[in-house]
Amino acid sequence: MLHYIVKRVLEVIPTLFLVTLFVFLFVRLIPGDPARMVAGEDASAQQIETIREQLGLNKPILTQYADYVGGLLHGDLGTSLKTKRPVSFEVGQRYWKTMTLALVSLAWSCIVGVLIGIWSGRNKSKWQDYTGMTLAVSGISLPSFWIGFIVIIIFSVNFKILPTTGASSWKSLVLPAFTLGTGIAAIIARFTRSSILEVMKEDYIRTARAKGLKEKHVVWTHAFRNAMIPVVTVAGLQFGHLLGGSVVVESVFAYPGLGSLLLDSINYRDYPTIQSLILIFSLHFILINLIVDILYAVLNPEIQLS
Repeated sequence: MLHYIVKRVLEVIPTLFLVTLFVFLFVRLIPGDPARMVAGEDASAQQIETIREQLGLNKPILTQYADYVGGLLHGDLGTSLKTKRPVSFEVGQRYWKTMTLALVSLAWSCIVGVLIGIWSGRNKSKWQDYTGMTLAVSGISLPSFWIGFIVIIIFSVNFKILPTTGASSWKSLVLPAFTLGTGIAAIIARFTRSSILEVMKEDYIRTARAKGLKEKHVVWTHAFRNAMIPVVTVAGLQFGHLLGGSVVVESVFAYPGLGSLLLDSINYRDYPTIQSLILIFSLHFILINLIVDILYAVLNPEIQLS
């Protein structure tokens, strides 16, 4: 197991290098001049050029990239062009709000998705199966911003029981977490159903039934663990999508997380903040993939041999 973990960690290093390169080049492709944004609309050409020199934007692109990577190796994410404060400070203020939103969304979507998937899989071609899969297809099909507007109208405007914006209390998490997790719950439900149906065809399931075990015992004791292997992979990858999807949901609910910070930074052409946030989102994907691979190997040790 240790050899497998070390091998997977070493494989992450070239991926990290490519991510920093793509993030750096992608941000440079965004239209607009950050020096002009900092200088203001009425600034002269000389003032803009002075600011461009102060920000290092007049250096060759390779030198800028080398400075960027050098800063990252020293834990320096740069200084925000908009607030003039360290990007790490700006990110730190909002990071845990987005992580809390993503974790709450993932938690309820995993529980509900797995239960609906097992419920559907155990009752294949019955009304329970059709109901569960109809809910799943609806959850996948509906865009998150539309779900957000609907729940705001129902729970905030009509019933007035939950706030529409901000992050002042746990109540502020309910609607954004529901909106963000709906699509993930639907995807997990479909994967769980398919996985349960596959596992229930295995010989050891027939053997368990032949021994006279109750169906509930067969499902939860013998089928559940093996059926969860692909579901764990999907849930892990969807966590990365949750962080990316938070950009839209945080905008709908005016939630002060990394997503809303990214949109503000793009509008201001705040290069250091944009590339830091994209890098953070990408790092989450890489780390989640790494954790999922290790969990996968724990659930099925034969993977290490392959």
